[in-house]
Amino acid sequence: MALEALVLRGLGLGDLLTAVPALRGLRRALPGCRITLAAPEPLRPLLPLIGAVDELLDVSGPGPVPFERPGLAVNLHGRGPQSIEALRATRPGALLSYGAGPAWPERVHEVRRWCDLLEWYGIACDPGDLALGRTDRSGPAIVHPGAAYPARRWPPERFAEVARALGEDVVVTGGPGEAEPARRVADLAGLPAGRVLAGRTDLGELAALMATARLVVCGDTGVGHLATAFGVPSVLLFGPTSPELWGPPPGRGHVVLWAGCEGDPHGLEPDPGLLKISVCDVLEVLP
Repeated sequence: MALEALVLRGLGLGDLLTAVPALRGLRRALPGCRITLAAPEPLRPLLPLIGAVDELLDVSGPGPVPFERPGLAVNLHGRGPQSIEALRATRPGALLSYGAGPAWPERVHEVRRWCDLLEWYGIACDPGDLALGRTDRSGPAIVHPGAAYPARRWPPERFAEVARALGEDVVVTGGPGEAEPARRVADLAGLPAGRVLAGRTDLGELAALMATARLVVCGDTGVGHLATAFGVPSVLLFGPTSPELWGPPPGRGHVVLWAGCEGDPHGLEPDPGLLKISVCDVLEVLP
């Protein structure tokens, strides 16, 4: 029987995309292994594009993980202790994890963090192996005003001014709970209701849209990582987290705006540093 590996990454879209190089490194190291990814169910449409995972097990957060006796368990979720305990509870043959092996690095880019973990165990990874596909850039510009926490949400009024400057070929995207701010952006920009896709597309449909997009404008959120994965030029508004920790690779058509101020990424109000980024700052760097 081929070795079974269980990988925990029970987080969101951007978290999964930053772990793609580590997942692909694991696949290359274990070509005959069946790899199960413990992650939220909405991420399933990305598995064929990632190409390193055989199955998705619906897990949100650090566990519990309903899986029995994997030959190998890999903690790409965090430093523990919850994630480590959840994987140990599956009674794996071996466990690869920060805290059970190398020490947790405090300030390192998220992509590099998980590559470094596997390389500590002798598994080679390529941090630049982020691509999910190619884009022909014949589609619309994407404006994505949402983010997981208010601290990372640039005001809808400012997104609307950017959307207006981009012309008619613009769509406004968002998750299931982001339809209202997306509609506000579209209304202020004078876009028709049909240009608001927030709450109307699943992740697979969003990925298909991204594969042909000509440009993405968004904050520090998963859609920015999706733009990186498809090679779509992007303008990314960072704050309160440094782009040194979560930003795109240098060049490749990505422009990062950041005021240099760090704060609480889980805050309930827009971060003061993020608000220092003006509409003019964005318009000046639009391709």
